[in-house]
Amino acid sequence: MELVLVTPLLVLLLLVVVGLGRLTDARLIVADAAHQAARAASLARTENDARAQAQQAASAELREAGASCTRPSVRLTTGGLAPGATVMATVSCTADLSDLTGSRMPGQVSLTGTASSVVDSFRSAS
Repeated sequence: MELVLVTPLLVLLLLVVVGLGRLTDARLIVADAAHQAARAASLARTENDARAQAQQAASAELREAGASCTRPSVRLTTGGLAPGATVMATVSCTADLSDLTGSRMPGQVSLTGTASSVVDSFRSAS
């Protein structure tokens, strides 16, 4: 009889633990996507190439990791891509957790990851 009363609470606790685990995983994936975007941009030669390569790297990382992110965006600060400059990439997306509830209630969290990468000091300007 007591098990019947406790079971719903245990199921709710399990859903909370799974939700927190998925949220932590999604934060790590977004942070890694920001790192990949910053690194790809720091290797580019032009601003346009840097933005395109950063977007491509972040999208590929999110896709390969199987992230449940929707509407990913990449903001980039390149510092002119001068040798020794720092490139900053910020990746933002919305993680969908609604499938945990089973009742089609919305469950979304905005995630943001920022990373930097230094442009090689010894690369040529052209």
